[in-house]
Amino acid sequence: MKILLMEDDPVLSDIILDYLQETWHTDYAYDSDAVYEQLESNKYDLFIFDINVAGKSGLELLAELRSFNNTTPTIIITAYTDTQHLEKAFEIGAHDYIKKPFELPELKVRILNTQKLFNIETKSEIKITNKILFFPNEKMLQKNNLNISLAAKNTSLLLYFVNNQKRLITNDELIQNIWDFDNYPSDATLRSHIRTLRELIGKEKIITIRGEGYIYE
Repeated sequence: MKILLMEDDPVLSDIILDYLQETWHTDYAYDSDAVYEQLESNKYDLFIFDINVAGKSGLELLAELRSFNNTTPTIIITAYTDTQHLEKAFEIGAHDYIKKPFELPELKVRILNTQKLFNIETKSEIKITNKILFFPNEKMLQKNNLNISLAAKNTSLLLYFVNNQKRLITNDELIQNIWDFDNYPSDATLRSHIRTLRELIGKEKIITIRGEGYIYE
């Protein structure tokens, strides 16, 4: 799992970063500009944003990312004790909220809970149908006991569908969460990837909602 931490207190950020890196790959950003710099070349499974940072606040940044269809699970950390900021955080799309001062093991528990809720830790084997198994770590399908290699983007797309079953997923959401900022695909390219997956796992697994996106069944 890859985590991006945004915290502008140099002492606290060093403490949190050292602690998290014992378990997870964790990158650091001082402010929102640094977050966007990291997102240009990296994809993350979890954001941890402090509210009070230089420039754009953690809540403003999260709201902006959500407007771009970035659905990365997010934990907000803050020194605020009122419920107004708590309500605002959940309203704009945070998934958890932790108040300073906090014990590092508490943060770890919240991260593990978020991992569990969003199935972030990639399973070694995922059942697609009775005859099709998906091995995301190996970028491979096993179909009728035959192994089929998957391209990296098709692996990422299928894993995203599996982790977001039975809800509408727009083209913009798929592009935002699978491709890098400077390498967005055309609609035709995205349709080509979807067509390939349908040929491999069955057309009925990925339903097109015309003009809106897809639903994975």
